[in-house]
Amino acid sequence: MAGRPASLSAQDVGSFAYLTVKDRTPQILTRAIDTLHRHKSEFFEKHGERGVEAEKKAISLLSKLRNELQTDKPIIPLVEKFVDTDIWNQYLEHQQSLLNESDGKPRWFYSPWLFVECYMYRRIHEAIIQSPPIDDFDVFKESKDQNFFESQESIIALCAYLQELLRTVEDLDENQLKNEFFKFLQISLWGNKCDLSLSGGETSSQKTSVINSLGDLEPFILVNDMEHLWSLLSNCKKRRGKAPVIRVDIVLDNSGFELVTDLVLADFLLASKLATEIHFYGKTIPWFVSDTTVHDFNWLIEQVKRSNHKWVSKCGVDWENHIKMGRWVYHDHMFWTLPHEFCAMPQVAPDLYADLQKAHLILFKGDLNYRKLTGDRKWEFTVPFHQALSGFHPAPLCSIRTLKAEIQVGLRPGQGEQLTASEPNWRTQGKYGIFQFDGPL
Repeated sequence: MAGRPASLSAQDVGSFAYLTVKDRTPQILTRAIDTLHRHKSEFFEKHGERGVEAEKKAISLLSKLRNELQTDKPIIPLVEKFVDTDIWNQYLEHQQSLLNESDGKPRWFYSPWLFVECYMYRRIHEAIIQSPPIDDFDVFKESKDQNFFESQESIIALCAYLQELLRTVEDLDENQLKNEFFKFLQISLWGNKCDLSLSGGETSSQKTSVINSLGDLEPFILVNDMEHLWSLLSNCKKRRGKAPVIRVDIVLDNSGFELVTDLVLADFLLASKLATEIHFYGKTIPWFVSDTTVHDFNWLIEQVKRSNHKWVSKCGVDWENHIKMGRWVYHDHMFWTLPHEFCAMPQVAPDLYADLQKAHLILFKGDLNYRKLTGDRKWEFTVPFHQALSGFHPAPLCSIRTLKAEIQVGLRPGQGEQLTASEPNWRTQGKYGIFQFDGPL
């Protein structure tokens, strides 16, 4: 598409993309290798010598990957046959075609950051699937589970708040309902701070109650389109006689505490009749350390259900019931773990695009989704969000994200420059958040 700026990449020394490729990604690979080492005896117990050999093979493949990255070797095609292998290799060829002959092959520090970061996680998956019988092992599972267990106090506070509210939700007037809706949206926003790929895989649990902090955190919301979301869903609710289904889709980000905040929001949407069904989208393979897979989704609901705290376990029972009754539907699709920008979805995954078109509203959680929505490019701060989406408009949509990458569009004139002057790293610390809407107003 003409007129789109260059992609963010690690060739900009000192940029967040550069520091990610140089420091954070090798750290993540080292932690994955350590995790495999620690499970050696478990692999032996389950699979005997074959398990130990598989562990050695996976470690060797990940060590090779780390070396390729750190020495800026050319990016090589995937070799193990998997559902997405051909699409990945075609994309690699496309990256090659964008280079001049003098540039050689796509490389870690010179290719678009979005591509190389996604490629690294896809290569981690390749190392595991090349190592049967441990080919279903999730090297990130431990850290995702730890994030959930270390956030227990916050989870209890959240579930108790939700359950208390559900008892009186029918009696709330419109203004009270709107205030509660805004609260649950903000809880879901700040839940997005818990991102293990940002911390190199180290713990990032939520140890304080988000509910009590919402007032203090509000000044850090740079783009606040919550009113548009309320107006859209409350109008759908009023017109429900004509169209009985109100569908909200949530494209998930992190498992653990953030997923709990998303499920609490989804439960509130049903109870308040702002939605009649929620569709969740997760990843088909372990991704960006803490992203939600179907295993994480089911595991977390089971853990919540088994809690010895009555309000937490009540949430788990309710959530399981929503799934059984079809009010909550979980989907995954390989497109979410491809390197493509979302504007390529109609061509690359027309089935997924058609599914998203059925939603009244799509909530895109987190940073990676924002990077793919906007193409991870060097946009000016004031470029309209609609323009940065480059034609991706399946349905009204909203990005709910705390900022952890050097991209932000749709700001007021001077807003980005002012923040840069006072806080040079404002886009990468997870301190600021946005509710950025695109759709008819």
